[in-house]
Amino acid sequence: MPRVVPPGPPRTATLRLLAAMRRDRLSMLASAAARYGDAVRLPVGPITLYLFNHPEHAKHVLADNSGNYHKGVGLRHAKRALGDGLLTSEGELWRKQRRVIQPTFQSRRVAAMAPVIAEEGARLVERLRRYAGQGPVDVVQEMTGLTLGVLGRALLDADASAFGSVGASFAAVQDQAMFELETLGAVPTWIPLPRQVRFRRARRDLERLVDRLVADRDPAGDGRDDVLSRLVVSTAAEADRRVGRQRLRDELVTLMLAGHETTASTLSWTLYLLDQHPEVRERLRAEAVSVLGGRLPAYEDLHRLPYTTSVVEEAMRLYPPVWLLPRLALADDEVGGYHVPAGADVLISPYTLHRHPGLWDRPERFDPDRFAPDRPTDRPRYAYLPFGAGPRFCVGNHLGMMEATFVIAMLVRELDLVLKPGHPVVAEPMLSLRVRGGLPMSVRPVS
Repeated sequence: MPRVVPPGPPRTATLRLLAAMRRDRLSMLASAAARYGDAVRLPVGPITLYLFNHPEHAKHVLADNSGNYHKGVGLRHAKRALGDGLLTSEGELWRKQRRVIQPTFQSRRVAAMAPVIAEEGARLVERLRRYAGQGPVDVVQEMTGLTLGVLGRALLDADASAFGSVGASFAAVQDQAMFELETLGAVPTWIPLPRQVRFRRARRDLERLVDRLVADRDPAGDGRDDVLSRLVVSTAAEADRRVGRQRLRDELVTLMLAGHETTASTLSWTLYLLDQHPEVRERLRAEAVSVLGGRLPAYEDLHRLPYTTSVVEEAMRLYPPVWLLPRLALADDEVGGYHVPAGADVLISPYTLHRHPGLWDRPERFDPDRFAPDRPTDRPRYAYLPFGAGPRFCVGNHLGMMEATFVIAMLVRELDLVLKPGHPVVAEPMLSLRVRGGLPMSVRPVS
């Protein structure tokens, strides 16, 4: 029998698709799925992308046959920017890195991080309160500062002051990673393009940060069991000291980037959506006041904030922090009845899955009640993938959900954050789904 290939535009559409990908990656994928269906073949430059947009497709690629798929287009090229950290590594190195980090995210340890989140959230509230009556504050920048502070204290046993203005460095690394995707890694990093110059400077700054963080850690172990200490001990075991040092830098930079960026994006998008839907904000505020009163949240409160949790989950449906899960097929495969050749670049996009009209009622509408615990649903498991799926499911998902839920409850209980009139809010698909150009919001204390 002849092999069935997915439908899609002709090869002559390559230049148009490349231009669309550089102009608006989200619209390109959404338009392709809307026009051609749940399986689409996209000729883009020298490669062909296979977009699969059905829960069964996602299950097959990410879970059932995950051994046949390595990290794909974008992340392969992002390795030049990020190195061999958990986000980009493969095979035994990835399994080794996962084994080192995973124990830190056991349930009892995540529970012990709740006080850190509550304290950092309270500092954020007081910091924002000082902006009341003044001009708008960039909420994206504030959420980045918060999540870096939580990451530093909860995972690295380091004070937030150690990070300085590291957010700009991470932004430069993300810009370079996406440039590698757009150019398919064809532009050498030594060419002095402005973004590549910023990237090289950012990498040096991040490497100096790593050196400061590990300066007082004993490679033989010092009794501490945070992620940083575990990585120091693990990489010190490398036979080649230089290899161990580079691995430590790669893993820490990746951990810090992934560990703060995704939650900061989720918090920013949630606050934007709450401003657009004041009735949801008021209902969330009522729950926060009823459950927390005037005190800080504790781990036991997490299950007592179901509506707040639903709000965060719905924000991640519309704006999933990880918007794309690219994979590379190692051998020939069949997905949803379509042939996928060895070496093909396969895309699973939570962004398009989460807006699939066959899976979600009125998918463009912000409706937290669709995640209500008592609301029956026959939605497939793989229709909702805010943390990925399969062996590479995000190791920090429980920590990220607790952080987002507690911080949103604390912020909304105390403050109204109002978008600057006329400011365009546009999704920017980088390694995470950011708000392009920031999110200027005025602060108004709740009376």
